[in-house]
Amino acid sequence: MVEGIIGKKIGMTQAFDESGAVIPVTVIQAGPCAVIQKKTADRDGYPAVQLGFMEKQSVRKPNKPTMGHFKASEIPATKMLREFRLSGDSDVKPGDQFGVDIFQAGDLVHITGTSKGKGFAGVVKRWGFHGGRKTHGSMFHRAPGSIGASAYPSRVVKGKKMPGRMGGRRTTVKGLEVVEANKEANTLVVKGAVPGARGGYLLIKKADFVPLTPDKKE
Repeated sequence: MVEGIIGKKIGMTQAFDESGAVIPVTVIQAGPCAVIQKKTADRDGYPAVQLGFMEKQSVRKPNKPTMGHFKASEIPATKMLREFRLSGDSDVKPGDQFGVDIFQAGDLVHITGTSKGKGFAGVVKRWGFHGGRKTHGSMFHRAPGSIGASAYPSRVVKGKKMPGRMGGRRTTVKGLEVVEANKEANTLVVKGAVPGARGGYLLIKKADFVPLTPDKKE
């Protein structure tokens, strides 16, 4: 079975659980995704499928190599192509489609996206530095402080947290709970926030762990 699909972030809202408490949720357009290519362990070294996210905005003028790649699946060229692992023996073939029905309420998922780009930022905003004292006479407020050494090694060590571009990176949030999976509307509602802005593409994968639940007291 396919372990994940491609989605697009619609936005955030709120829902109510069984006890009436408000929980923040994210609504995602999850699929439909079509199988463009299937990879096997004998030929490619690992079992996987290449999925294309089917949406209204497709590739306007695909070149000949792209048209040949999509020809076997008889699916119009898509903008978004991603690869997902196959679990167990599966008879999946090019042209098959998968949607949000591979998930159900209560499942845990890992969601990967591109975080919002925030431009150039200092160490206080980017890394959470506390900065200096905000008292009268202080001349050290939001600076990073000493970043090198005078004798050895006489340079700034690699990986030092410094000012720079913030965001715009591939980010994964793990263990989000599925609140609702609507097959008719192809929407997935998950608890909490996911990376990226509205309209950003997301990779939704099934979690590879089981959450720890406290023992019920009799």
